[in-house]
Amino acid sequence: MRGAGFLAVWSDVEPADLVDYRHWLAREHTTERVTTDGFLACRVFRAARADINRFFILYELEAPEVLDGQAYLSRLNSPTPWTQRIMPRLGNFVRGGGTMIARAGRGEGAIIVALRTEQPLNDAERLANAVAACDGVAAVQIGATDRTRTLVPTVEKGMRRSEGFFVGLLVIEVLDASSVRGAWSKVTEMAPDIVGGVGDPEVYQGMFALDARIAVSDAVPVGSKLGADRGV
Repeated sequence: MRGAGFLAVWSDVEPADLVDYRHWLAREHTTERVTTDGFLACRVFRAARADINRFFILYELEAPEVLDGQAYLSRLNSPTPWTQRIMPRLGNFVRGGGTMIARAGRGEGAIIVALRTEQPLNDAERLANAVAACDGVAAVQIGATDRTRTLVPTVEKGMRRSEGFFVGLLVIEVLDASSVRGAWSKVTEMAPDIVGGVGDPEVYQGMFALDARIAVSDAVPVGSKLGADRGV
């Protein structure tokens, strides 16, 4: 990630809505977001679980100020018809954005741990460097949520049944599932007061990614009939 800011979103999707949700993400929503001023890229992950369809979306922002900037708020206050259909169906919705306060490693891993915390992660740079040094870890990112910018009321926010909030974000990117255990052991060793009660971390697999440099050059107009034309 290049930007100083982030936006992280978790949500659960019912089996009956899964096809519509995936098409909405890949064919409209992520393009709409990354073509908004200040958005640099988007990555979508799916929890490696058989009992639930849980998704994690991580947006890369130029700066945290993008969160309550005019361009993004205009999008949030003018949701497309497809977004209006999807938003009320999302369960266990959690959203937060702010500043990436520490990064270590290089590149992107195919598998990640995405943990939200209720307390700030202290000594973030030291923690990121230590975890990134573990076998099989590609990169580590630690974020601090900006409550004021995250909780701005919008039309889109009002469409959701509920919305959770978090204070800190820890993303660990690894090369394979076997690398998670060592990295997580290091986290629990260094931050037991924050993650000691978590147990096994939730693991996510990469599903879709879109960079603004690609989307801007070949954007599908937001609100187009692309989804309908493809049988959605």
